[in-house]
Formats: sequence, structure tokens, C-alpha cells
Amino acid sequence: MATPHVPCPALRPSAGVTFQTGARMLASRAFNLIGKRAISTSICMRGHGIAKVEDFSLPNYVDRRTIPLPEVEYVKNLSAEQKALKEKEKASWSALSIDEKVGLYHIKFNETFAEMNRGSREWKTVVGGILFFIGFTGLIVIWQRMYVYGPIPHTFSEEWIAMQTKRMLDMRINPIEGFSAKWDYDKNEWKK
Repeated sequence: MATPHVPCPALRPSAGVTFQTGARMLASRAFNLIGKRAISTSICMRGHGIAKVEDFSLPNYVDRRTIPLPEVEYVKNLSAEQKALKEKEKASWSALSIDEKVGLYHIKFNETFAEMNRGSREWKTVVGGILFFIGFTGLIVIWQRMYVYGPIPHTFSEEWIAMQTKRMLDMRINPIEGFSAKWDYDKNEWKK
């Protein structure tokens, strides 16, 4: 004996809840779960020290030939040795050794002009990448010739091409400016 179908009371309009309201509640529940997951992930990242907050309103250090004097120094937090060197800098520069002068320079700047003008070896990577992809493409072409394409059609053989040329000349194909115009029918040879 089959039981009669009784609609769900939550979906009946008389119960005060419509189908749209139920769908809206389901969507809000899903978004609520997603939001909690996003919050918990960001909390975990902060707890592990991955999230680093930078103040982008401050100027950054940049080594460029077009900007010879950057707005900020290269080294922001000086070590004890660098602090001592900065104190020595206030005295006469003739008392400083060459290594100390270079050390002072590298507190303010990362690279010298000679280091900035030095050529990079990036071209080797680019050429190597290009050659790699050309070689890989060559392997694909060889593989296709061996396993994908069939044998060369018989219409590419020398005998077939000669017969086709003879037939075109016999039919006088394009006799004004084309193929047959370059054939001397009296001498049976190509015109010079």
C-alpha cells in the first residue's frame, strides 16, 4: 500500500517560509562557512609569520643609472661595525683606508656604476631556452614523420611529375603568360 505524498511543511506557503527564502538561507550558510575559512586561513598565516606588512608610502631603494642618488640608503639597520665606521667617517677621510671607504659607500649604495654597467648573462638563458624549444619541436616533427604521417604519395615521384608536366604542355595550359607560354613547341624545349 503506497503512502500518500505529503509536502514538506517548510516548503508550504502556509507555513510562512517560501522556497526562495530557503534557498537564500542555504546560500547565506554557504557564504558564512566560506567566510569563516578565509578568516581562519589569514589568522594562521599571521601566526606563522608569513604575512609581512610593508609601508608602500615610504620610498624604496633602487639601483639605476638614471637615478644616481636614491632617496633612501641601501642599509637601513646598521650593525655595530657599520656604526663604528659611520663615526670614523665624521673625522678626516684621509685617515680612512680604501676598504673602509668602500664599506661606507656600500652602506649608502648597493652597486657601483661599474657594477650597474656590467653586462648580464641573461642572454645565455634566453638562447638556451630558444634552442631547447627548437630541439623539442624538432623531436615532435621527427615523431610525426615516423608514426603519424603515412608514406609519401606517389604523385611526388620524378616520373609522375614528368608525366604531369608533359600532360599540361599537351593540353596547352595557360598559353599566354603561364606554363605553356614558356615552352617552345617547335624545338620541343623550354624557352630561354
